[in-house]
Amino acid sequence: MPATNPPFRADHIGSFLRPPELLEARGAAGLELQSTSKAQGDGAITAERLREIEDDAIRQIVAFQENVGLQSITDGEYRRGSWAYDLAAKIDGVVLKRQEGEFDAAFSGVGSRPPLVHTEGKLGRLPGGLVLGDFLFTKTLTDRTVKVTLPSPTIMYVRGGRRLVSEAVYPDIEEFFEELSGIYRDEIAELAEAGCTYVQIDNTDAAYICDPKFQEIARRQGMEPEDQARLQGRLVSAATRGRPDNVTVGMHMCRGNSAGNWLAEGGYEFVAEILFNAFDVDTFFMEYDSERAGDFAPLRFAPKDKMIVLGLVTTKTPENDSKDVLMRRIEEAAQYVPIENLALSPQCGFASVARGNPITVDDQRRKLDLIVDVAYEVWGTS
Repeated sequence: MPATNPPFRADHIGSFLRPPELLEARGAAGLELQSTSKAQGDGAITAERLREIEDDAIRQIVAFQENVGLQSITDGEYRRGSWAYDLAAKIDGVVLKRQEGEFDAAFSGVGSRPPLVHTEGKLGRLPGGLVLGDFLFTKTLTDRTVKVTLPSPTIMYVRGGRRLVSEAVYPDIEEFFEELSGIYRDEIAELAEAGCTYVQIDNTDAAYICDPKFQEIARRQGMEPEDQARLQGRLVSAATRGRPDNVTVGMHMCRGNSAGNWLAEGGYEFVAEILFNAFDVDTFFMEYDSERAGDFAPLRFAPKDKMIVLGLVTTKTPENDSKDVLMRRIEEAAQYVPIENLALSPQCGFASVARGNPITVDDQRRKLDLIVDVAYEVWGTS
C-alpha cells in the first residue's frame, strides 16, 4: 500500500555528500567542516559568494533526489557544517565549547569529540529562525514534500546536565526548559505557515542512553538513565506541542555518525517503553543497520498509530545488503509492527558532518536506488 503522506515508504534522513566545490568554498570562507566556527581559512570568498555556491549545490541535490524517486526532499543540509551545531549556535544565548571530560564521549576509530552546547544567556530565536529560510528556498525547487531537519532540544541539556545551563541566567531550570521548547514550537509554527508539512527531529541522545557507557555518564551527572530518557521525552514533546494536524513530525535516532564513525552501541530494549510512550512524535526513524542496534523485539512496544521507519541500509560503508536480505529483515520487523506501519530508509544521513562518510556519490546513489526498489517490492510504492 503506497504512502501518500510522510513518512514515505522509501525515505531518507536528510544529509547528502557535499560536492567538492562546496567543500572548497567552505574552506575558502574559513569555515570548519563541522560547525560555523571560524577555522584557519583566509576568508578568500565572501558570505554572498558562499551562498551562491550553496544555492547551486542545493539545486543539484534536489534534482538528484527527484531523479532517484524520493518523495521527501531536503536541501542536503548543505548550509551546515554539522547536523546539529550550526543550528544550535543560531539560538541567542548559546555558546559551543569543547568537551572537558564531563561528557566523555569520543567517536570510534578517530577519537574526535563533539562539542557541548552551553547556555550562557537568555535563549532567543533570532530573526529568520533556525531553518525557515532554508525551507523557503528549497520549496521553490520542487513540487514534492520538503522535509526539514532539526537537532533535538535534548542536545542543549542532557549531555552535560545542569552545568551546561548558567544558574545565574536560569536559576529555575524549568524556565530554561520552557523557553527552549518555545523556540522549537515557534519554529514549527512558522514552518507550517510557510507550507512545511514534514519536520524531522534528530535525537541521537535517545539511542545513546541505551549504551551502558552513557548510562554511567548520566549517573555521574546526578540523573538515573531512565529519568534522563523521560526528560528527553518531556523536552521533545514540549517542542512539538500544538503542531498543526497536517504537520508530520518524525524523530530520528542513531548512535553517532561522523565520517563513518560512531559513539554508542546497545539495542533499544532499555529505552523502548519510554520511547514509545513519552515522545510526542508521529514517526520513529530507527537505526538498524548493524548488531550495535540490537534486534527488533523492542518494537513490540510501538503504538499502533505510529510509523516506524527501519534504517536498514548503512551509510557508513560502501557495502549493501542484498534486496532479499532487506526484505527478510522487514518481514522480521513485521512480527512486531504491522507491515503497513513500516517504511525503509538509510540508518543515518550520508554526511552528518560536511566532510561526509567514506563512500562515493555512486555508493550514495546505489543505496537510495536499493531503498526505492525494496519499497516498491514490499509496499508497491513507486
